[in-house]
Amino acid sequence: MKPRILKGFTTGLCALALLGAGAAAYAPAHADERPLVLVVPYPPGGSTDILARIMQPRLSKEPDGRAVVVENKVGAASQIATAYVARAEPDGNTLLVSFDNHAINPAVKPKLPYDTFKDFVAISQTVRFPLVVGANPSVPGKTLAEFLDMARKQPANTFNYASTGVGSLNHLAPEELKRRAKVELLHVPYGGAGPAVQAVVGGQANMTWLSYAALRGQIQAGKIKPLAVAGDKRLSDLPEVPTVIESGFPGFVAYSWSGMFAPAGTPADTVRKLTAAFQAVLADPEVSRKLNEAGFEIVASDGPALEQYVRSEYERWDSFIKANNISLEN
Repeated sequence: MKPRILKGFTTGLCALALLGAGAAAYAPAHADERPLVLVVPYPPGGSTDILARIMQPRLSKEPDGRAVVVENKVGAASQIATAYVARAEPDGNTLLVSFDNHAINPAVKPKLPYDTFKDFVAISQTVRFPLVVGANPSVPGKTLAEFLDMARKQPANTFNYASTGVGSLNHLAPEELKRRAKVELLHVPYGGAGPAVQAVVGGQANMTWLSYAALRGQIQAGKIKPLAVAGDKRLSDLPEVPTVIESGFPGFVAYSWSGMFAPAGTPADTVRKLTAAFQAVLADPEVSRKLNEAGFEIVASDGPALEQYVRSEYERWDSFIKANNISLEN
């Protein structure tokens, strides 16, 4: 007896085979899909890390719902993290969450393990935030102008300021002010914002220039008094605190900022999609609320605008360092 052949059975097998092949082809694409890695050059809890973690949940919905991982690679004034991203595959999966020293390092570090202007493509300047001049309550004066008036009457270097390190923005900005105000203040570098804040609270340092996010808790506790804001306007949380401009220094601003960069060679279409994704995240009401509460001002620029900004910040501080023979020795 010949075996019975069920009509349509062969067709069905072919269909199942095709379906299985399609499923097999589809599954690995998702199972093996790499997460988007945001590389932060600083430890958890700093301004850059806070920014990345606020954006992280919402970013996971843009543009394709894949996982987003925040990876802290700390050391060498952000050089370790920056060099790591410079060497990463230019596929849009590894991004640098930069900080203001991305623009300053080329001016203060003679031998970087990467080229700031050739090894990266800009995605978006996400936020900026003005430095706040915070002082120990024992320091004379209620404002920066009052303090400077009193400091000029004292011997040179009677007062000092703490920074997060030689060549940082909160080293260079006070140095610029010193020259414009014609007052001598001693620079004392510390190994980060946390130690600098504690030095001011403990009285080992008289003042520091940091983000409001870094100083807010101590300001609210009355352990640090704000003397001025180095932005172009007053902070809504500190309406009684004048700007450095209002303190007698026209045009003086010092903004810390953060931006996203991909390795050079990342396809233009990928860059455009990443820019759109970050702009969508920063436009989200919940994200913007959290960022504003942390003291950030949302920028959400495109890549070319960020590239231009980095170049202008580099030129500003490079010219200042050379013109004033700023010491960059520890």
